[in-house]
Amino acid sequence: MSNKVVADDEHLADVEDGAGCTEIWEKLSAQRAAADVDEE
Repeated sequence: MSNKVVADDEHLADVEDGAGCTEIWEKLSAQRAAADVDEE
């Protein structure tokens, strides 16, 4: 049995190291908006 934890953080790949909450929120919001446009 492994104690390794697999993180699902691919959605944060484009966020710069040291980014704060605001920068992360803006990046995720932009990704969500782009996904909404792609669905239409």
